[in-house]
Amino acid sequence: MDTNARRIVLPLLGLFALLVPSVTSQAAITTGSLFEEMVDMAGLARFPEPAYRTVQFSSTDRRSNLPGGPDWFANSDGFGGEPIANFEKVLREPDADGIGEYLIADVAGPGAIVRLWTAAIEGQVRVVLDDAETPIYEGSADAFFRRPYESFEPFKEIDAETFGRTVYQRDASYAPIAFAKRLRVVWTGNVKRIHFYELQVRLYDKGTSVVTFRPEDLRTYRETIGRVIEALADPDERIKPRSQAGAKSFDVALRPSERKVIAEFEGSAAVEQLTIKLKAADMDKALRQTVLHVTFDGYPWGQVQSPVGDFFGAAPGINPYQSLPFTVQPDGTMVCRFVMPFERSCKVELVNEGGQRVEATGAVAAMPWTWDERSMHFRARWRVDHDLIASNRDVQDLPFLLAQGKGVYVGTTAYLLNPNEVPTPYGNWWGEGDEKIFVDNEPMPSIFGTGSEDYFNYSWSSPDIFLYPYCGQPRNDGPGNRGFVTNYRWHILDPIPFGQNLRFYMELYSHERTPGVSYARIGYHYARPGVTDDHLAITQADLRAPELPVGWQPAARMGAANSVFYTSEDCLTDRQNTRLDDGALWAGGKLLVWTPRKTGERKSFKLAIDTAGRKQINVAFAMTPRSGKVAFYLDGEPLPLADRSKEIDLYRPYRTLLRQVALRPGELTAGEHTLTLEWTDTTGRVAEPEVGIDFFWVQRQ
Repeated sequence: MDTNARRIVLPLLGLFALLVPSVTSQAAITTGSLFEEMVDMAGLARFPEPAYRTVQFSSTDRRSNLPGGPDWFANSDGFGGEPIANFEKVLREPDADGIGEYLIADVAGPGAIVRLWTAAIEGQVRVVLDDAETPIYEGSADAFFRRPYESFEPFKEIDAETFGRTVYQRDASYAPIAFAKRLRVVWTGNVKRIHFYELQVRLYDKGTSVVTFRPEDLRTYRETIGRVIEALADPDERIKPRSQAGAKSFDVALRPSERKVIAEFEGSAAVEQLTIKLKAADMDKALRQTVLHVTFDGYPWGQVQSPVGDFFGAAPGINPYQSLPFTVQPDGTMVCRFVMPFERSCKVELVNEGGQRVEATGAVAAMPWTWDERSMHFRARWRVDHDLIASNRDVQDLPFLLAQGKGVYVGTTAYLLNPNEVPTPYGNWWGEGDEKIFVDNEPMPSIFGTGSEDYFNYSWSSPDIFLYPYCGQPRNDGPGNRGFVTNYRWHILDPIPFGQNLRFYMELYSHERTPGVSYARIGYHYARPGVTDDHLAITQADLRAPELPVGWQPAARMGAANSVFYTSEDCLTDRQNTRLDDGALWAGGKLLVWTPRKTGERKSFKLAIDTAGRKQINVAFAMTPRSGKVAFYLDGEPLPLADRSKEIDLYRPYRTLLRQVALRPGELTAGEHTLTLEWTDTTGRVAEPEVGIDFFWVQRQ
């Protein structure tokens, strides 16, 4: 097979048609070619050549050594003091100060580091390429796993701000580090202290030509790196379809149970961009109950079968975000840039499985493609489990994809309804579980993670909304991780090829027992003809739109232990400029909404404190597109936030969130205290501002 073929497909990218005069084939894997792959959507659709495996070294619990065995769900994975050190090998036992030396990875090349992640890691690392006498990096482990290039002098010539939000993504780094012969990473530190890590590596077939990374590469490939990070920063603008002439527009209305073909193509080509916008009375239901089917080459079932909203990575509802493969715009226009080749035909259909009329507009753009022995069909088959019981005792492995045959895994989305009533991440966290990915009949997974959020490139069960080219959390209702939660991760530089089979599981492992969880997911992948999987036809029961329990009340457990809760409307001193809104997101089904008319206006609440002591006041606020900045006073004196900020900005464009705002702890006497909110926003962002106050709670410290 032609070892240059993967480079030849690069001109198919609209990005390089616009930004690069020409892309020549390359005999070797280099830092520059790896950066080019970071935006090469067409290249993903051909089985890799030169071939490689993707493996991961991580701090997963070493007791988990027998699938389904007694310790299969062991969870000591980086906090320190684990029963077995979380490394490949102990190189030097701890000295009198507790400092030892431990092997993270030692692999024969050729290969490349393609992803690094840490939640927090103390100590030092030494990274040696090709048995060189001088390490390519020696220093802070945390700095290496988060920002490996920043210690190299030529990095000063790179646009650090753009690089920092495109190649460095949340708690992960996709800065590639290639090696021709060997990679060896050693950690020096105290294993009783924190050491979370994941290190993902491509291991190429023996004989593959790889040019070992040098810091000077950042100067040599500066123009390539610049183009790539600009494209990652704004793929809507920088990555355009090559063939606008091949686009087929559609504008259809679907009655309940109606099925319509929105685009068809004959001959060999590839769908380059798919754009859909739905319109219906109930958009959340329309996005879940209108199902997209994309069928290639006359197969009896669509290789793509998914609710429209879930397919585009940000359901339920319209949650705007931009990533490399997908964009969801604020007006509901959804764009897919995964390239989808076919040999003979392609049919794109929508089916209205709901009870309301749905309108759909958009376009399907195709580009030229020559089908060959490396071409693959794109597959995205949605699945869901309703009414699960999440648990920290009865942990279970949820299948994302079980596929038999040859292909490449390229992305994951997870959509949860989490009804847990603890109002803090410590307590209502659903994602303690690890990903476990078995490739080609492995007895143990070559990719074994340290937590669901770690797989999605964040840490500490964070409820933040964050959006990056390869990972994000476009929805997380709150408080904490309660409500609807959506995560995505795209494997663009770190795809997972499989030659015989792939089994992808994610543990469902929560902080406490939580009935009523709904968990939908998609394992996006490419497959050569002949791949079979464990997909079952989507049913009406699957497509029911999960709903938040109405009238929930916050629970004083775990992160909210030793707390007393107060309903905001019951504590209000006057009702001027206020109203109550209904909604399942709010405690008791009601939200107190204050509508301040001018800057400096105040609203006060009485909190009855039973016993004196050191306590912290928390406020559960609605963060919305109609809100803004608020300051706090306790008994007439300014009360800063826990982080010492003087005010909180409750404005959030496009989303409605319920979030805990913690105020600075202090001594409180028994009796009645007055908490006052002051509208301090002077930005003019909102013509008729609102402040939604759901509830208060006072926690003993």
